[in-house]
Amino acid sequence: MASPYEDCIVFLLSKAYQRAHGKLKKRLQPYGLTPPQSLVILALHEGEGVSAGELARRLTLDYATLSGLLDRLAEAGWIVKEIADDDRRTLRISLTDKAREAAGDLIRARDGANEEIMECLRPEERLLLKRMLRDLQA
Repeated sequence: MASPYEDCIVFLLSKAYQRAHGKLKKRLQPYGLTPPQSLVILALHEGEGVSAGELARRLTLDYATLSGLLDRLAEAGWIVKEIADDDRRTLRISLTDKAREAAGDLIRARDGANEEIMECLRPEERLLLKRMLRDLQA
C-alpha cells in the first residue's frame, strides 16, 4: 500500500527542502554560518550599502526575520550596520573584510550544494524544476 504522503506536495517539498538545506548547511559549517546567513552575505556581495528594508525586499524576507539575521551576522563580524547619512532612521548594511574574503568560498559552497542536489536530473529537468518552483512562489 502506498504511503499517504506519497502524493502530498507539501510533504514532498518539505523532504526536498530538508535534503537541500542539509547539504548546504554541511558545506557552510567551516564558516559557522547558516544557509539564511550566507544568503544575506551573498546578497550584500552583489551590492553593499543598502538599507535593511531594501535587503529584505531583495531577499523576500520579512523585516523581523532579517533583523535577527543581521544582528547575528554583526555580532560574528560578518557585516557592519551604519546609520545612513541622509536619513538617521535608516540603517545601511555593508560587508566586513572577513565577509568579502569569504564570498567566493560561499558562492562555491552554494553552487556545489545546488549541483549535488540536482545531479540526478537531466539539464531539461533542472530548468523545468526551477521554473515550477518559481511558479509556486508567485
